[in-house]
Amino acid sequence: MEWKNHTMVTKFVLLGFTSLRHLQIPLFVLFLFIYSMTLLWNIGIILAVRISPSLHTPMYFFISSLSFLDICFSSAITPKMLVDFLTEEKVISFLGCAFQTYFLCAMGTTENFLFAVMAIDRYIAICNPLLYPAVMNHRKCVFFVSGAYTFGFLHAFIETGCTFRLSFCTSNALQHFICDIQPLLDLSCTDTRVNTLILFIFPSLVSMSSLLTILVSYGYIIATVLKIGSVSGRMKAFSTCASHLTAVTLTYGTVFFVYLWPSTSKEQKRVATIFYTVIMPMLNPLIYCLRNSDIKSEFKNIVNKRLFLSLCPHLN
Repeated sequence: MEWKNHTMVTKFVLLGFTSLRHLQIPLFVLFLFIYSMTLLWNIGIILAVRISPSLHTPMYFFISSLSFLDICFSSAITPKMLVDFLTEEKVISFLGCAFQTYFLCAMGTTENFLFAVMAIDRYIAICNPLLYPAVMNHRKCVFFVSGAYTFGFLHAFIETGCTFRLSFCTSNALQHFICDIQPLLDLSCTDTRVNTLILFIFPSLVSMSSLLTILVSYGYIIATVLKIGSVSGRMKAFSTCASHLTAVTLTYGTVFFVYLWPSTSKEQKRVATIFYTVIMPMLNPLIYCLRNSDIKSEFKNIVNKRLFLSLCPHLN
């Protein structure tokens, strides 16, 4: 895996999640199950929101958008990781590595912006309910989601472009199971100080601006909810935000641990990366379903209807 000076790298070797061979098959089975559940549950939410008129609201539109994003996020990482569990040489081409880095960065950034949009949605719904139908109409919702994707993919273009313009000429062994930016910078044989600065500034701006939007929105929400006279009214208002707050806390806590906590070891970063790239896309549907009676009831209705039609096809 060592390359002579001035010999450019054309492929990378992913050293993987673990080097212990006896764990490869159990890990393959585990992550195949996680990926299958990720697809099943997120597609289920998208279909439920799509076919159920009672879920044709901005909040559920954003939840289904998050589900689609989670499918893309997980699919950019997990299939390659599953293949690597079953192969001796965990190789990825230079172009394939660039594409994986790009989509990893794009989906992560888009998710940050989408969480901020969902917080704004809850703020308007609770603090300005009379204006909510006019402000958060379908056209505005599509505009917000499109904006999240636009900024996410633009940010990823900057980060990935700055990374892959570097020279990789000493080694092609990545100390990771995915093509992430920091391990790539560690391999570069050119000066990476500018890239390191960009890697700190841009993700920090994205994360902090999104997090600030969420905190300010929930600051107004809490102030408004505390003015509600009845305890049941306050609980109902807070229950509409509980799922979003749970998902935000888990995601941001993990991302900050990976990218902004200086004492985090490489092993800890790999475990944390697994959590927010593979496990969180599976957990998000559970978080929103378990805390949301509307989605749970629609799932039951869909399942019961499909089961009834399958048993009585002549009534279809």
